[in-house]
Amino acid sequence: MVKAIVNINENANRILNIIKAKEDLRDKSDAINLIVNLYGKEILEPELRPEFIKELSESKEEGTIPINNKILPALMSEKSLAKDWLTKDEDETWKDL
Repeated sequence: MVKAIVNINENANRILNIIKAKEDLRDKSDAINLIVNLYGKEILEPELRPEFIKELSESKEEGTIPINNKILPALMSEKSLAKDWLTKDEDETWKDL
């Protein structure tokens, strides 16, 4: 557990007291923890959430599927669609994919 001394304004203090009473918490530290945990779930990006990290770890354990480089462009629909818009020079670049 980390201890911190924080400076809060009067309004924030009132809000913490209301949350502390409403949620039947022991002290303002519990109120701050509750607020941070609730707010943190909303603002954390998916790649930082513990559930995502767990899912990523599990997917690393799964086997991979080898893909032949000659069929890769066909699987990449965006590149296949974009190929129609390429100039002749750019088309040569994509030819080897």
